[in-house]
Formats: sequence, C-alpha cells, structure tokens
Amino acid sequence: MDTLVKNLLENQTKDKIQKPNCQTRSGRSLLAFYLQTKFKQIINHDKKSDKQVLIDYKKDFLENFTNRLINRPNDKILIALSGESASGKSTICNQISKCIKELNLPITILSADNYFKDISELIKKYGNFDLLRDNGYDVDSPNNFDLDLLREDILKLQKGEDILSPEYLVNGTGKSKPKSIPVKSQKIIIVEGMCSIYEKVQDIFDIKVYIDLDEDERKRRFMNRAIQRNQDSENAQKHWEYIKEAGKKYVISNKDKCDIILNGECDLDYFTHMVEYINLITNNFYEE
Repeated sequence: MDTLVKNLLENQTKDKIQKPNCQTRSGRSLLAFYLQTKFKQIINHDKKSDKQVLIDYKKDFLENFTNRLINRPNDKILIALSGESASGKSTICNQISKCIKELNLPITILSADNYFKDISELIKKYGNFDLLRDNGYDVDSPNNFDLDLLREDILKLQKGEDILSPEYLVNGTGKSKPKSIPVKSQKIIIVEGMCSIYEKVQDIFDIKVYIDLDEDERKRRFMNRAIQRNQDSENAQKHWEYIKEAGKKYVISNKDKCDIILNGECDLDYFTHMVEYINLITNNFYEE
C-alpha cells in the first residue's frame, strides 16, 4: 500500500479533528484551510511518484472547490469525467466502482453515453451503423445527445432526487430506452462520458476532469478492443479515423475548460490508494 495512505489509515482515529462550525465565518475559513492543505499534500506526493496520476490542474481549482463546499454544503458534488475515445475513462470508472464497493463510498456513476439520441430509424434506413457513419452521420456531435435531459437529470441528482436515466443499447440497433436505469443521488455524482464537458452541461459541474492519453496509445487500445470484438479490421480503421477527428472537434476543444488533467496510463492500484486517501481526509472529523 502507498505510504501516504498507510500512514493515514494507521492514524486516522487520533488524527480526527473537530468539525468546524460552518455557520460561522471563522469555521468556514478553517474548513477551507484544512481541505486545501490536505489536497496540496496529495498533489505534492503525486508529483514525486513514479506512478503519477495528476498531469496538471488549474491554479485556482482548490480555492474554488473548497469555497463551493463551504457555501453550498447541501448540494451533492458533481464531477465530470471526460476525454477522447480509448483514453481510459471506462477503465478509471471501473476502478472507482471497485473502490465504491470495497470502501462503501457514497458515489454514484452516471454514464453520459446513455443520453445518445435514438437513431434506430436511421439505422434501419441505411442498413447498419457503419453505413450510416459512412454516409456522414456524426455520432459524437453535441446535436446527437439529449443534453437538455442530461442537464435536467444531473440537477435533480445534485438536489438529492433519484432519477431514471435512459439506456442506449450498444447492440447496433441504435435504440434508446427512456427512464430505464435507476440512478441514486449520493454525496458525489460522477458523470462519465465525452459529452459531460460539452457546452450545454459543462457549467453545472463542481470539478471537470479530463483523462489524457497520447494518440498512438489510444489507437493501440482502440484497435485491440476492435479485435476482441471480432470487428473487421478495415472497418475498425475507418471508425478510428472518425473518432480521432470527432475528438479534435468536440472533446479536445473543451480540454482547457477542465480543472484537472489525469494520466490515462496511471497505475490503477496507486489510483485506488489516492481515492481512499481523499475519502479519508474528507471524512476525518468528529462532531461535538
């Protein structure tokens, strides 16, 4: 286990501090100082690690985020997790899901890809998805997501209301089933998918995270995944060229709006330890 996390685990009981009174200005200031100090410890530790997770972050991120926690303590924390195709979004979310189960974390993950609009009639018209794409259908365009519904659902979750999200079927039919997946509102809501940083929804998030990975490695991952799914190599190459260009148009263009840039090749065990550490420092209080 990482030394930083191990030390905190061993000392978490004696290191607990009394939770400041957030009804007072001095209490809110103390909480902001505590959280900023602890998050800086994470950042400084990560910089020295050979398994570095954090590539970059906005300099005002910590101050803005801690002020948000203090000024709106009852709202759930909204985190966007975005990046180009094959950058590692799903892998990192799967790792977070394992942490949720093992540590009983109050985190919900909402897949933004389920907000693709129903294109089943178009697929019937053209014969299959590949022919639809070859005839110019731009699947990753913001116009092809129901971003109004996504925004509405996220804001409901933020206020503590459970929702039923749509389910986009990945079986080649292009069908979307409305109100199909129960999504619970918990302390932290992670919205995963490239469209989570599209213009219509990006302003509602407390933290916007971008998973970054170089193009050669993304292509290698994408093509390996295509082989595992028994896809035709020529068609897989066509689709790679499409998603590469779509990423430049719709995803990379929003990268500078993100607060944190994460390494898409990060060590997953080390990443798990970082999640555990963050969970501990944000819950390391006792009440009077």
